[in-house]
Amino acid sequence: MSYAVKSTLPEQDLKIVGEALQGSLVDLVDLSLVAKQIHWNIVGPRFRSIHLQLDEVVSVARQYTDTVAERASALGIAPDGRVTTVAASSAVGTVKEGWLQDSVAVGTMVAALSAIIAKARERMTAVGKVDPVTEDVFIQLTGDLEKQHWMFQAENNS
Repeated sequence: MSYAVKSTLPEQDLKIVGEALQGSLVDLVDLSLVAKQIHWNIVGPRFRSIHLQLDEVVSVARQYTDTVAERASALGIAPDGRVTTVAASSAVGTVKEGWLQDSVAVGTMVAALSAIIAKARERMTAVGKVDPVTEDVFIQLTGDLEKQHWMFQAENNS
């Protein structure tokens, strides 16, 4: 038996919000995977501090993955976090295979976070015009991602 969740948003607004939430969902799923891949393969003198910092990114990404997916569900939008969907539409770049020198790992994370933050800001602007509740999710998400971005940028300058 299938149940449809009905949104209180008008159809056109729901389309804007749905696209923003789905795009963010795939970016966050991919970010958590990229951060874990780097986490397992980082080498170099700053291994330990960056290794631990990557766990923070994974935690943030997973927390917001759930928040974003549940917001979509609450609005009647079926979230799609399948690997094929993530691979086809993520804003996150790929990670080099094998061991990653600590400086390369940091640069990769700076680039990944930059890409996701840029998309989150675009989505925040788009949904802010039609749904302030979803806009609030994007405001919080962007703030937490920017904190991680700052920390990796600071690490990159050492």
